[in-house]
Amino acid sequence: MDTLFPMTQEQALRVAWLKYQARPAFDSFVEFSSLLNHLTDSLQKTSQAGLLYVCRQLEQKALALFGDETSHPIPDKDMEEMGNMVVRMCQLMGYYVRYSSRQQHDRRAVGHAPAENPAESPAEDQDDAAQPQPEAQVEAAPEGAETGRSKTGITTIDIQNREIVLLGGEEAGWRDLIVQLGYFGIRARQGEWRVPDADDTDLSIYLVNMVDQPEERLDFLRILRERRSMALIVCMNTVDDFVFIHRALLSGVDHYLLADKGALPKILGLVIGHQNAIEESYRVLVVEDSKTAAYAIQRSLESHGFVVSMLDKPVQVLQVIRSFQPDLILMDMYMPYCTGVEAVRVIRQHDEFLSIPVIYLSGETNVGLQVEALRLGGDQFLTKPHNPVLMNAVIKSKIDRYRALRRSMQNDSLTGLLNHISSKQALVDALKKLPDGYCLDVVMLDIDKFKQVNDTHGHPVGDQVIRSLAWLLKQRLRQSDIVGRYGGEEFVLGLVGKIPGGARESLEHIREDFHRISFIGANEAPFTSSFSGGLASFRKGEDERLEPLLERADRALYQAKEQGRNQIVVAS
Repeated sequence: MDTLFPMTQEQALRVAWLKYQARPAFDSFVEFSSLLNHLTDSLQKTSQAGLLYVCRQLEQKALALFGDETSHPIPDKDMEEMGNMVVRMCQLMGYYVRYSSRQQHDRRAVGHAPAENPAESPAEDQDDAAQPQPEAQVEAAPEGAETGRSKTGITTIDIQNREIVLLGGEEAGWRDLIVQLGYFGIRARQGEWRVPDADDTDLSIYLVNMVDQPEERLDFLRILRERRSMALIVCMNTVDDFVFIHRALLSGVDHYLLADKGALPKILGLVIGHQNAIEESYRVLVVEDSKTAAYAIQRSLESHGFVVSMLDKPVQVLQVIRSFQPDLILMDMYMPYCTGVEAVRVIRQHDEFLSIPVIYLSGETNVGLQVEALRLGGDQFLTKPHNPVLMNAVIKSKIDRYRALRRSMQNDSLTGLLNHISSKQALVDALKKLPDGYCLDVVMLDIDKFKQVNDTHGHPVGDQVIRSLAWLLKQRLRQSDIVGRYGGEEFVLGLVGKIPGGARESLEHIREDFHRISFIGANEAPFTSSFSGGLASFRKGEDERLEPLLERADRALYQAKEQGRNQIVVAS
C-alpha cells in the first residue's frame, strides 16, 4: 500500500509512548524522542506542511522535557499533555493513510498509477506517456527506473492530487491563474471566503489573497490552520513588513508571497517545489572498534532510517568508502593500529573523498586535541556519551549540506535540472544500462527566438521563460526520464520506451501547452513563447557512443528551425 506512513510507523509512535508510560525511565524517553525526531525529519523532507506543523509542536515539547536520568518520570501534567498530543498526531497520520490509499486506488482505477514493483511490470510504450489533461499522467517506468517511493520506504501524494483552493480577491483576478496552472497539470478552483468546518482529511493547498483587510484576514488564517491542520497554507499580500510577515507565520501560514505581477512564477515555483522528491536514504559509515559502542550507534542510526555500514579496522576504510559510497563517516578517535585522526588524514589524500564529512566520536575533552583533530581533516567533534537525538540531528545537517553541495555541482542553478555535464553523463549511463527490448529517445529542445525575448522584455523575463519550460518538462515527463539544461535556452532529454520515436506525441502535447502559457513582459504586455525540437532514437545493439546520437538530434532540431519553428522533427 502506497502511503506516506506505513501503519507500522504510526504504531511505532504509539508503542514508544506507551512504553514510556509503562516504564517512565530516561532510556525509554530517548527512544520515543528519537522516533519523533525521525518523523519530523521525514515530514520536512516530503514537504507535508500540515502534519509537520503538528509534529514539530510535539517534538519541541518532548525536547523541552528531555533532561537526563534525574528528570524522569516527567510531571503528571506534562505526561497527560504529551499523551493527548501523541494521540492527535497518530490520528492525523491515520487520516493521511486512508486519504492517500483512496487516491492511489482512484488512480489505479483509471490506469494512471505506477507499478508497485517496476521491475515486475513492463513499461508502457512512450506514445502512451504524458497526455494533455488537467492531471499530469504517471507511467510505469522500465526496470531499474526510480518511482515515487523513496529508498526509505516513504512516499507522498502527487501534487496533481492536491487541489489548490483560491480564497479572497476577485474571480476575474484568479481566472487567468487557474488557466495557467492547468497547463502545468495543476488543478485550482476559487473557494468561498468563509470559516471552514473541521476536516482532518483535507490536503489542499490554500492560496489566500490578503490584499484587502489584511488585519482581519490574520484571524481567519488562525482558524484555517486549526481546522485544516494537514493543508499547505500560502498567503499573498502587498505588505512587505517584518512585523506583519512574522504575525502571519505565527498564525499558521507556511509561506508568504508578495502579490505583484510576478505572482504566477512564485506560485508555480512554490507548488512545484512541493512535489515528490525521491530522496536516497542517508548512508553512514561507522568506524568503531568497540562492538558495544558500534551496536548502540548502529541501532540509533537505523531507527532514524539511515543505511549503516560498520567497520572495526580503519586499514580497510578506503575500500569500504569506494564500495559503500557513504554520505558521512563517524570516526572513533582511538583505535588499535592508528587513531581516527590518522585514518582521516589518509582519507583526505584522495581528491574524490575530500568533501565527505567526518565526525569524530570520543570521550576526549581536551580542547586543544579536539581543535587539532578538526584541523587535520575532521568536520565536527562529538564527545561520549553522546545524546542520540543531537547526534542524529548533527549527522542529518552535515549530510544535507554535503548533498546540497553535490547538487550545486550537478544541477543547473536557474532551473534545478541537470546541468550540461551531468546531462551527458546521465545519457551515457542510460545507453549502457538500456534494458533489452527498449529504446532511448534523445531530444534536443531550443526556445524559439529567445534573443528577441531578452532584447524586448529583459533578461529576468527571459529567465522566467526558461524556468517555466523546465517546470513544464518536469511536470509532464516521468521521474525516470532524463531532463537537463544543455546551455542557454537549450534543453536535452532522454526518454526510455519500446517504440523508437515514441516520445514525439508526448512532446507535441507539451509543446502545444507551452505555447499557450502567457508571460508578462515589458510595459505589462503579455506574450507567448514556443520551442522547437529534434529527436533521435537509439536501440540496444547500435553504436553506444553518445556524440553521434546528439549530433543526429541536433541536426533534426536545426531542420525544425528551418521549417518554421514551433515543431518537433524526428531524425531519419
